[in-house]
Amino acid sequence: MPRSGFAALGAALSLGLLLSSCAQNDETTSVGKDVSAKEIPAEVSPDTSLTVGSPELKVALELSGQIDELPFKVEWANISGGPKCSEAFRAGALDVCSAADIPAINAHWTGLDTKLVATKFHKEPLKHPIYELGIAPGAGIRTLADLRGKKIAYSPGQAQGALVLRILQKAGLTRDDVELVELASTDDVYPTALGERQVHAAPIGGVNIKRYLTKYGKDGATTLQHGLRDDPEHLWALTDSVSDPQKSAAIRELVEIWARARVWIDEHPKEWIEGYYVKDQGLSHEDGEYLVERSGFSDIPADWSEAIERQQQTIDLLAKEQDRPRFEADILFDRRYESVAAKAVADEGKAS
Repeated sequence: MPRSGFAALGAALSLGLLLSSCAQNDETTSVGKDVSAKEIPAEVSPDTSLTVGSPELKVALELSGQIDELPFKVEWANISGGPKCSEAFRAGALDVCSAADIPAINAHWTGLDTKLVATKFHKEPLKHPIYELGIAPGAGIRTLADLRGKKIAYSPGQAQGALVLRILQKAGLTRDDVELVELASTDDVYPTALGERQVHAAPIGGVNIKRYLTKYGKDGATTLQHGLRDDPEHLWALTDSVSDPQKSAAIRELVEIWARARVWIDEHPKEWIEGYYVKDQGLSHEDGEYLVERSGFSDIPADWSEAIERQQQTIDLLAKEQDRPRFEADILFDRRYESVAAKAVADEGKAS
């Protein structure tokens, strides 16, 4: 992105943060615009432009050579995940973003109208979950039932926060049975809070699992498997963007390219480790190998029924535990795109 683009996006995000704060103080469910009857054009104009927050996708397209195949203009925003993408959506500074399942739910509750346009899970059987429950040294937690009465790190607007509630539900506990300590899960906040015994348990993922055990394992730090699926990944779009004819066509093309990129990552682990984890993210080769080994292969469904059912279960749990209004998960998904990603993968397989 040009320097001027970064400056503009930064200003937009600042405005978005203010608007997001206002929305949280005046929650609404007057969102969920039905776009199912809008026809997506068969062709996309090369003059159409999308702003996309998916740094990982950008690198995958560069490494695979697909970056030059985009039939429209893309401005890449160096952001992803729920909080930052929500801010950019509110400011009108973003069309599409990579995120897990929780951001779209919270967006609905705070009056931000968005749609999920692509979905991916890890193929079963799962090699590893995304997160493990980090256990502080000396916490005395060996099973999920041992969480009763403990301090647990909790981020309400993030996937980790929903996972904590799901873990408590599985253990037969409620939030009243534990002490939830609100901490945003960014960088090494959770591992540090665990290591310094500020909390007894916290969901940690990725290379933080390895680093936490390396740094604090000698003091008695451990991790606990929660046994729940925590692996949804989505392309998440502003409803105004999927409502626009040309942008909706561009998003269809983006979904196809995203799907092919996911397959390329699965099939080229060495290139991905070196190009993304080492050169782009600044991790060691060893850390990159660790992450690739944990990730498994992509499952891109052509039928979203199961994904929507899982999303509904999460909505129902969060509505109950956070005193929010229940709504139907289906309105978060733009099912015009339901088969797009899976078809792109199938067509790629036939061509190779």
